[in-house]
Amino acid sequence: MKHQDPALAKLSLSNPVHFLALGFGSGLAPKAPGTFGTLAAFPLYYLMMDLPLLTFVLITLVITVVGFWICDKAANDMQVHDHGAIVWDEVAGMLITLIAAPVSWTAVIVGFALFRFFDILKPWPIKLLDRHVKGGFGIMIDDVLAGIFAAICLQGIHYFWPLG
Repeated sequence: MKHQDPALAKLSLSNPVHFLALGFGSGLAPKAPGTFGTLAAFPLYYLMMDLPLLTFVLITLVITVVGFWICDKAANDMQVHDHGAIVWDEVAGMLITLIAAPVSWTAVIVGFALFRFFDILKPWPIKLLDRHVKGGFGIMIDDVLAGIFAAICLQGIHYFWPLG
């Protein structure tokens, strides 16, 4: 992959780990790679949205747990901790947000906005973990928590104003 960023030059989309870490290539967006990484979760969500809840949760759990290793490996290959192009954490966080969400465009859009809000703002304890935890776990944990916070808010909103 030809890129001006020397860290990105160390990755290859033909490497499955790099391909996933870069959110199927979405993390290479020149602006707002985290937002594009979050959007990369939508094809997965589309494939998963009609699955039984337990199956959805198990797949999301696998995506998240494997993500600790994927992000760690890509960061080590790049020799940069939490490079902006590593967006598998956003993919996992968005899927966490949509656990048990109603299957509707409204819920997906509200979930997207909530996840980006928590991922960007990083309220306590997200910011604390983002600053002090390193490696693949550190890359993933802030987005996992942002996804949990967003999921709780999405469920609360749906309880009072049904989204679908």
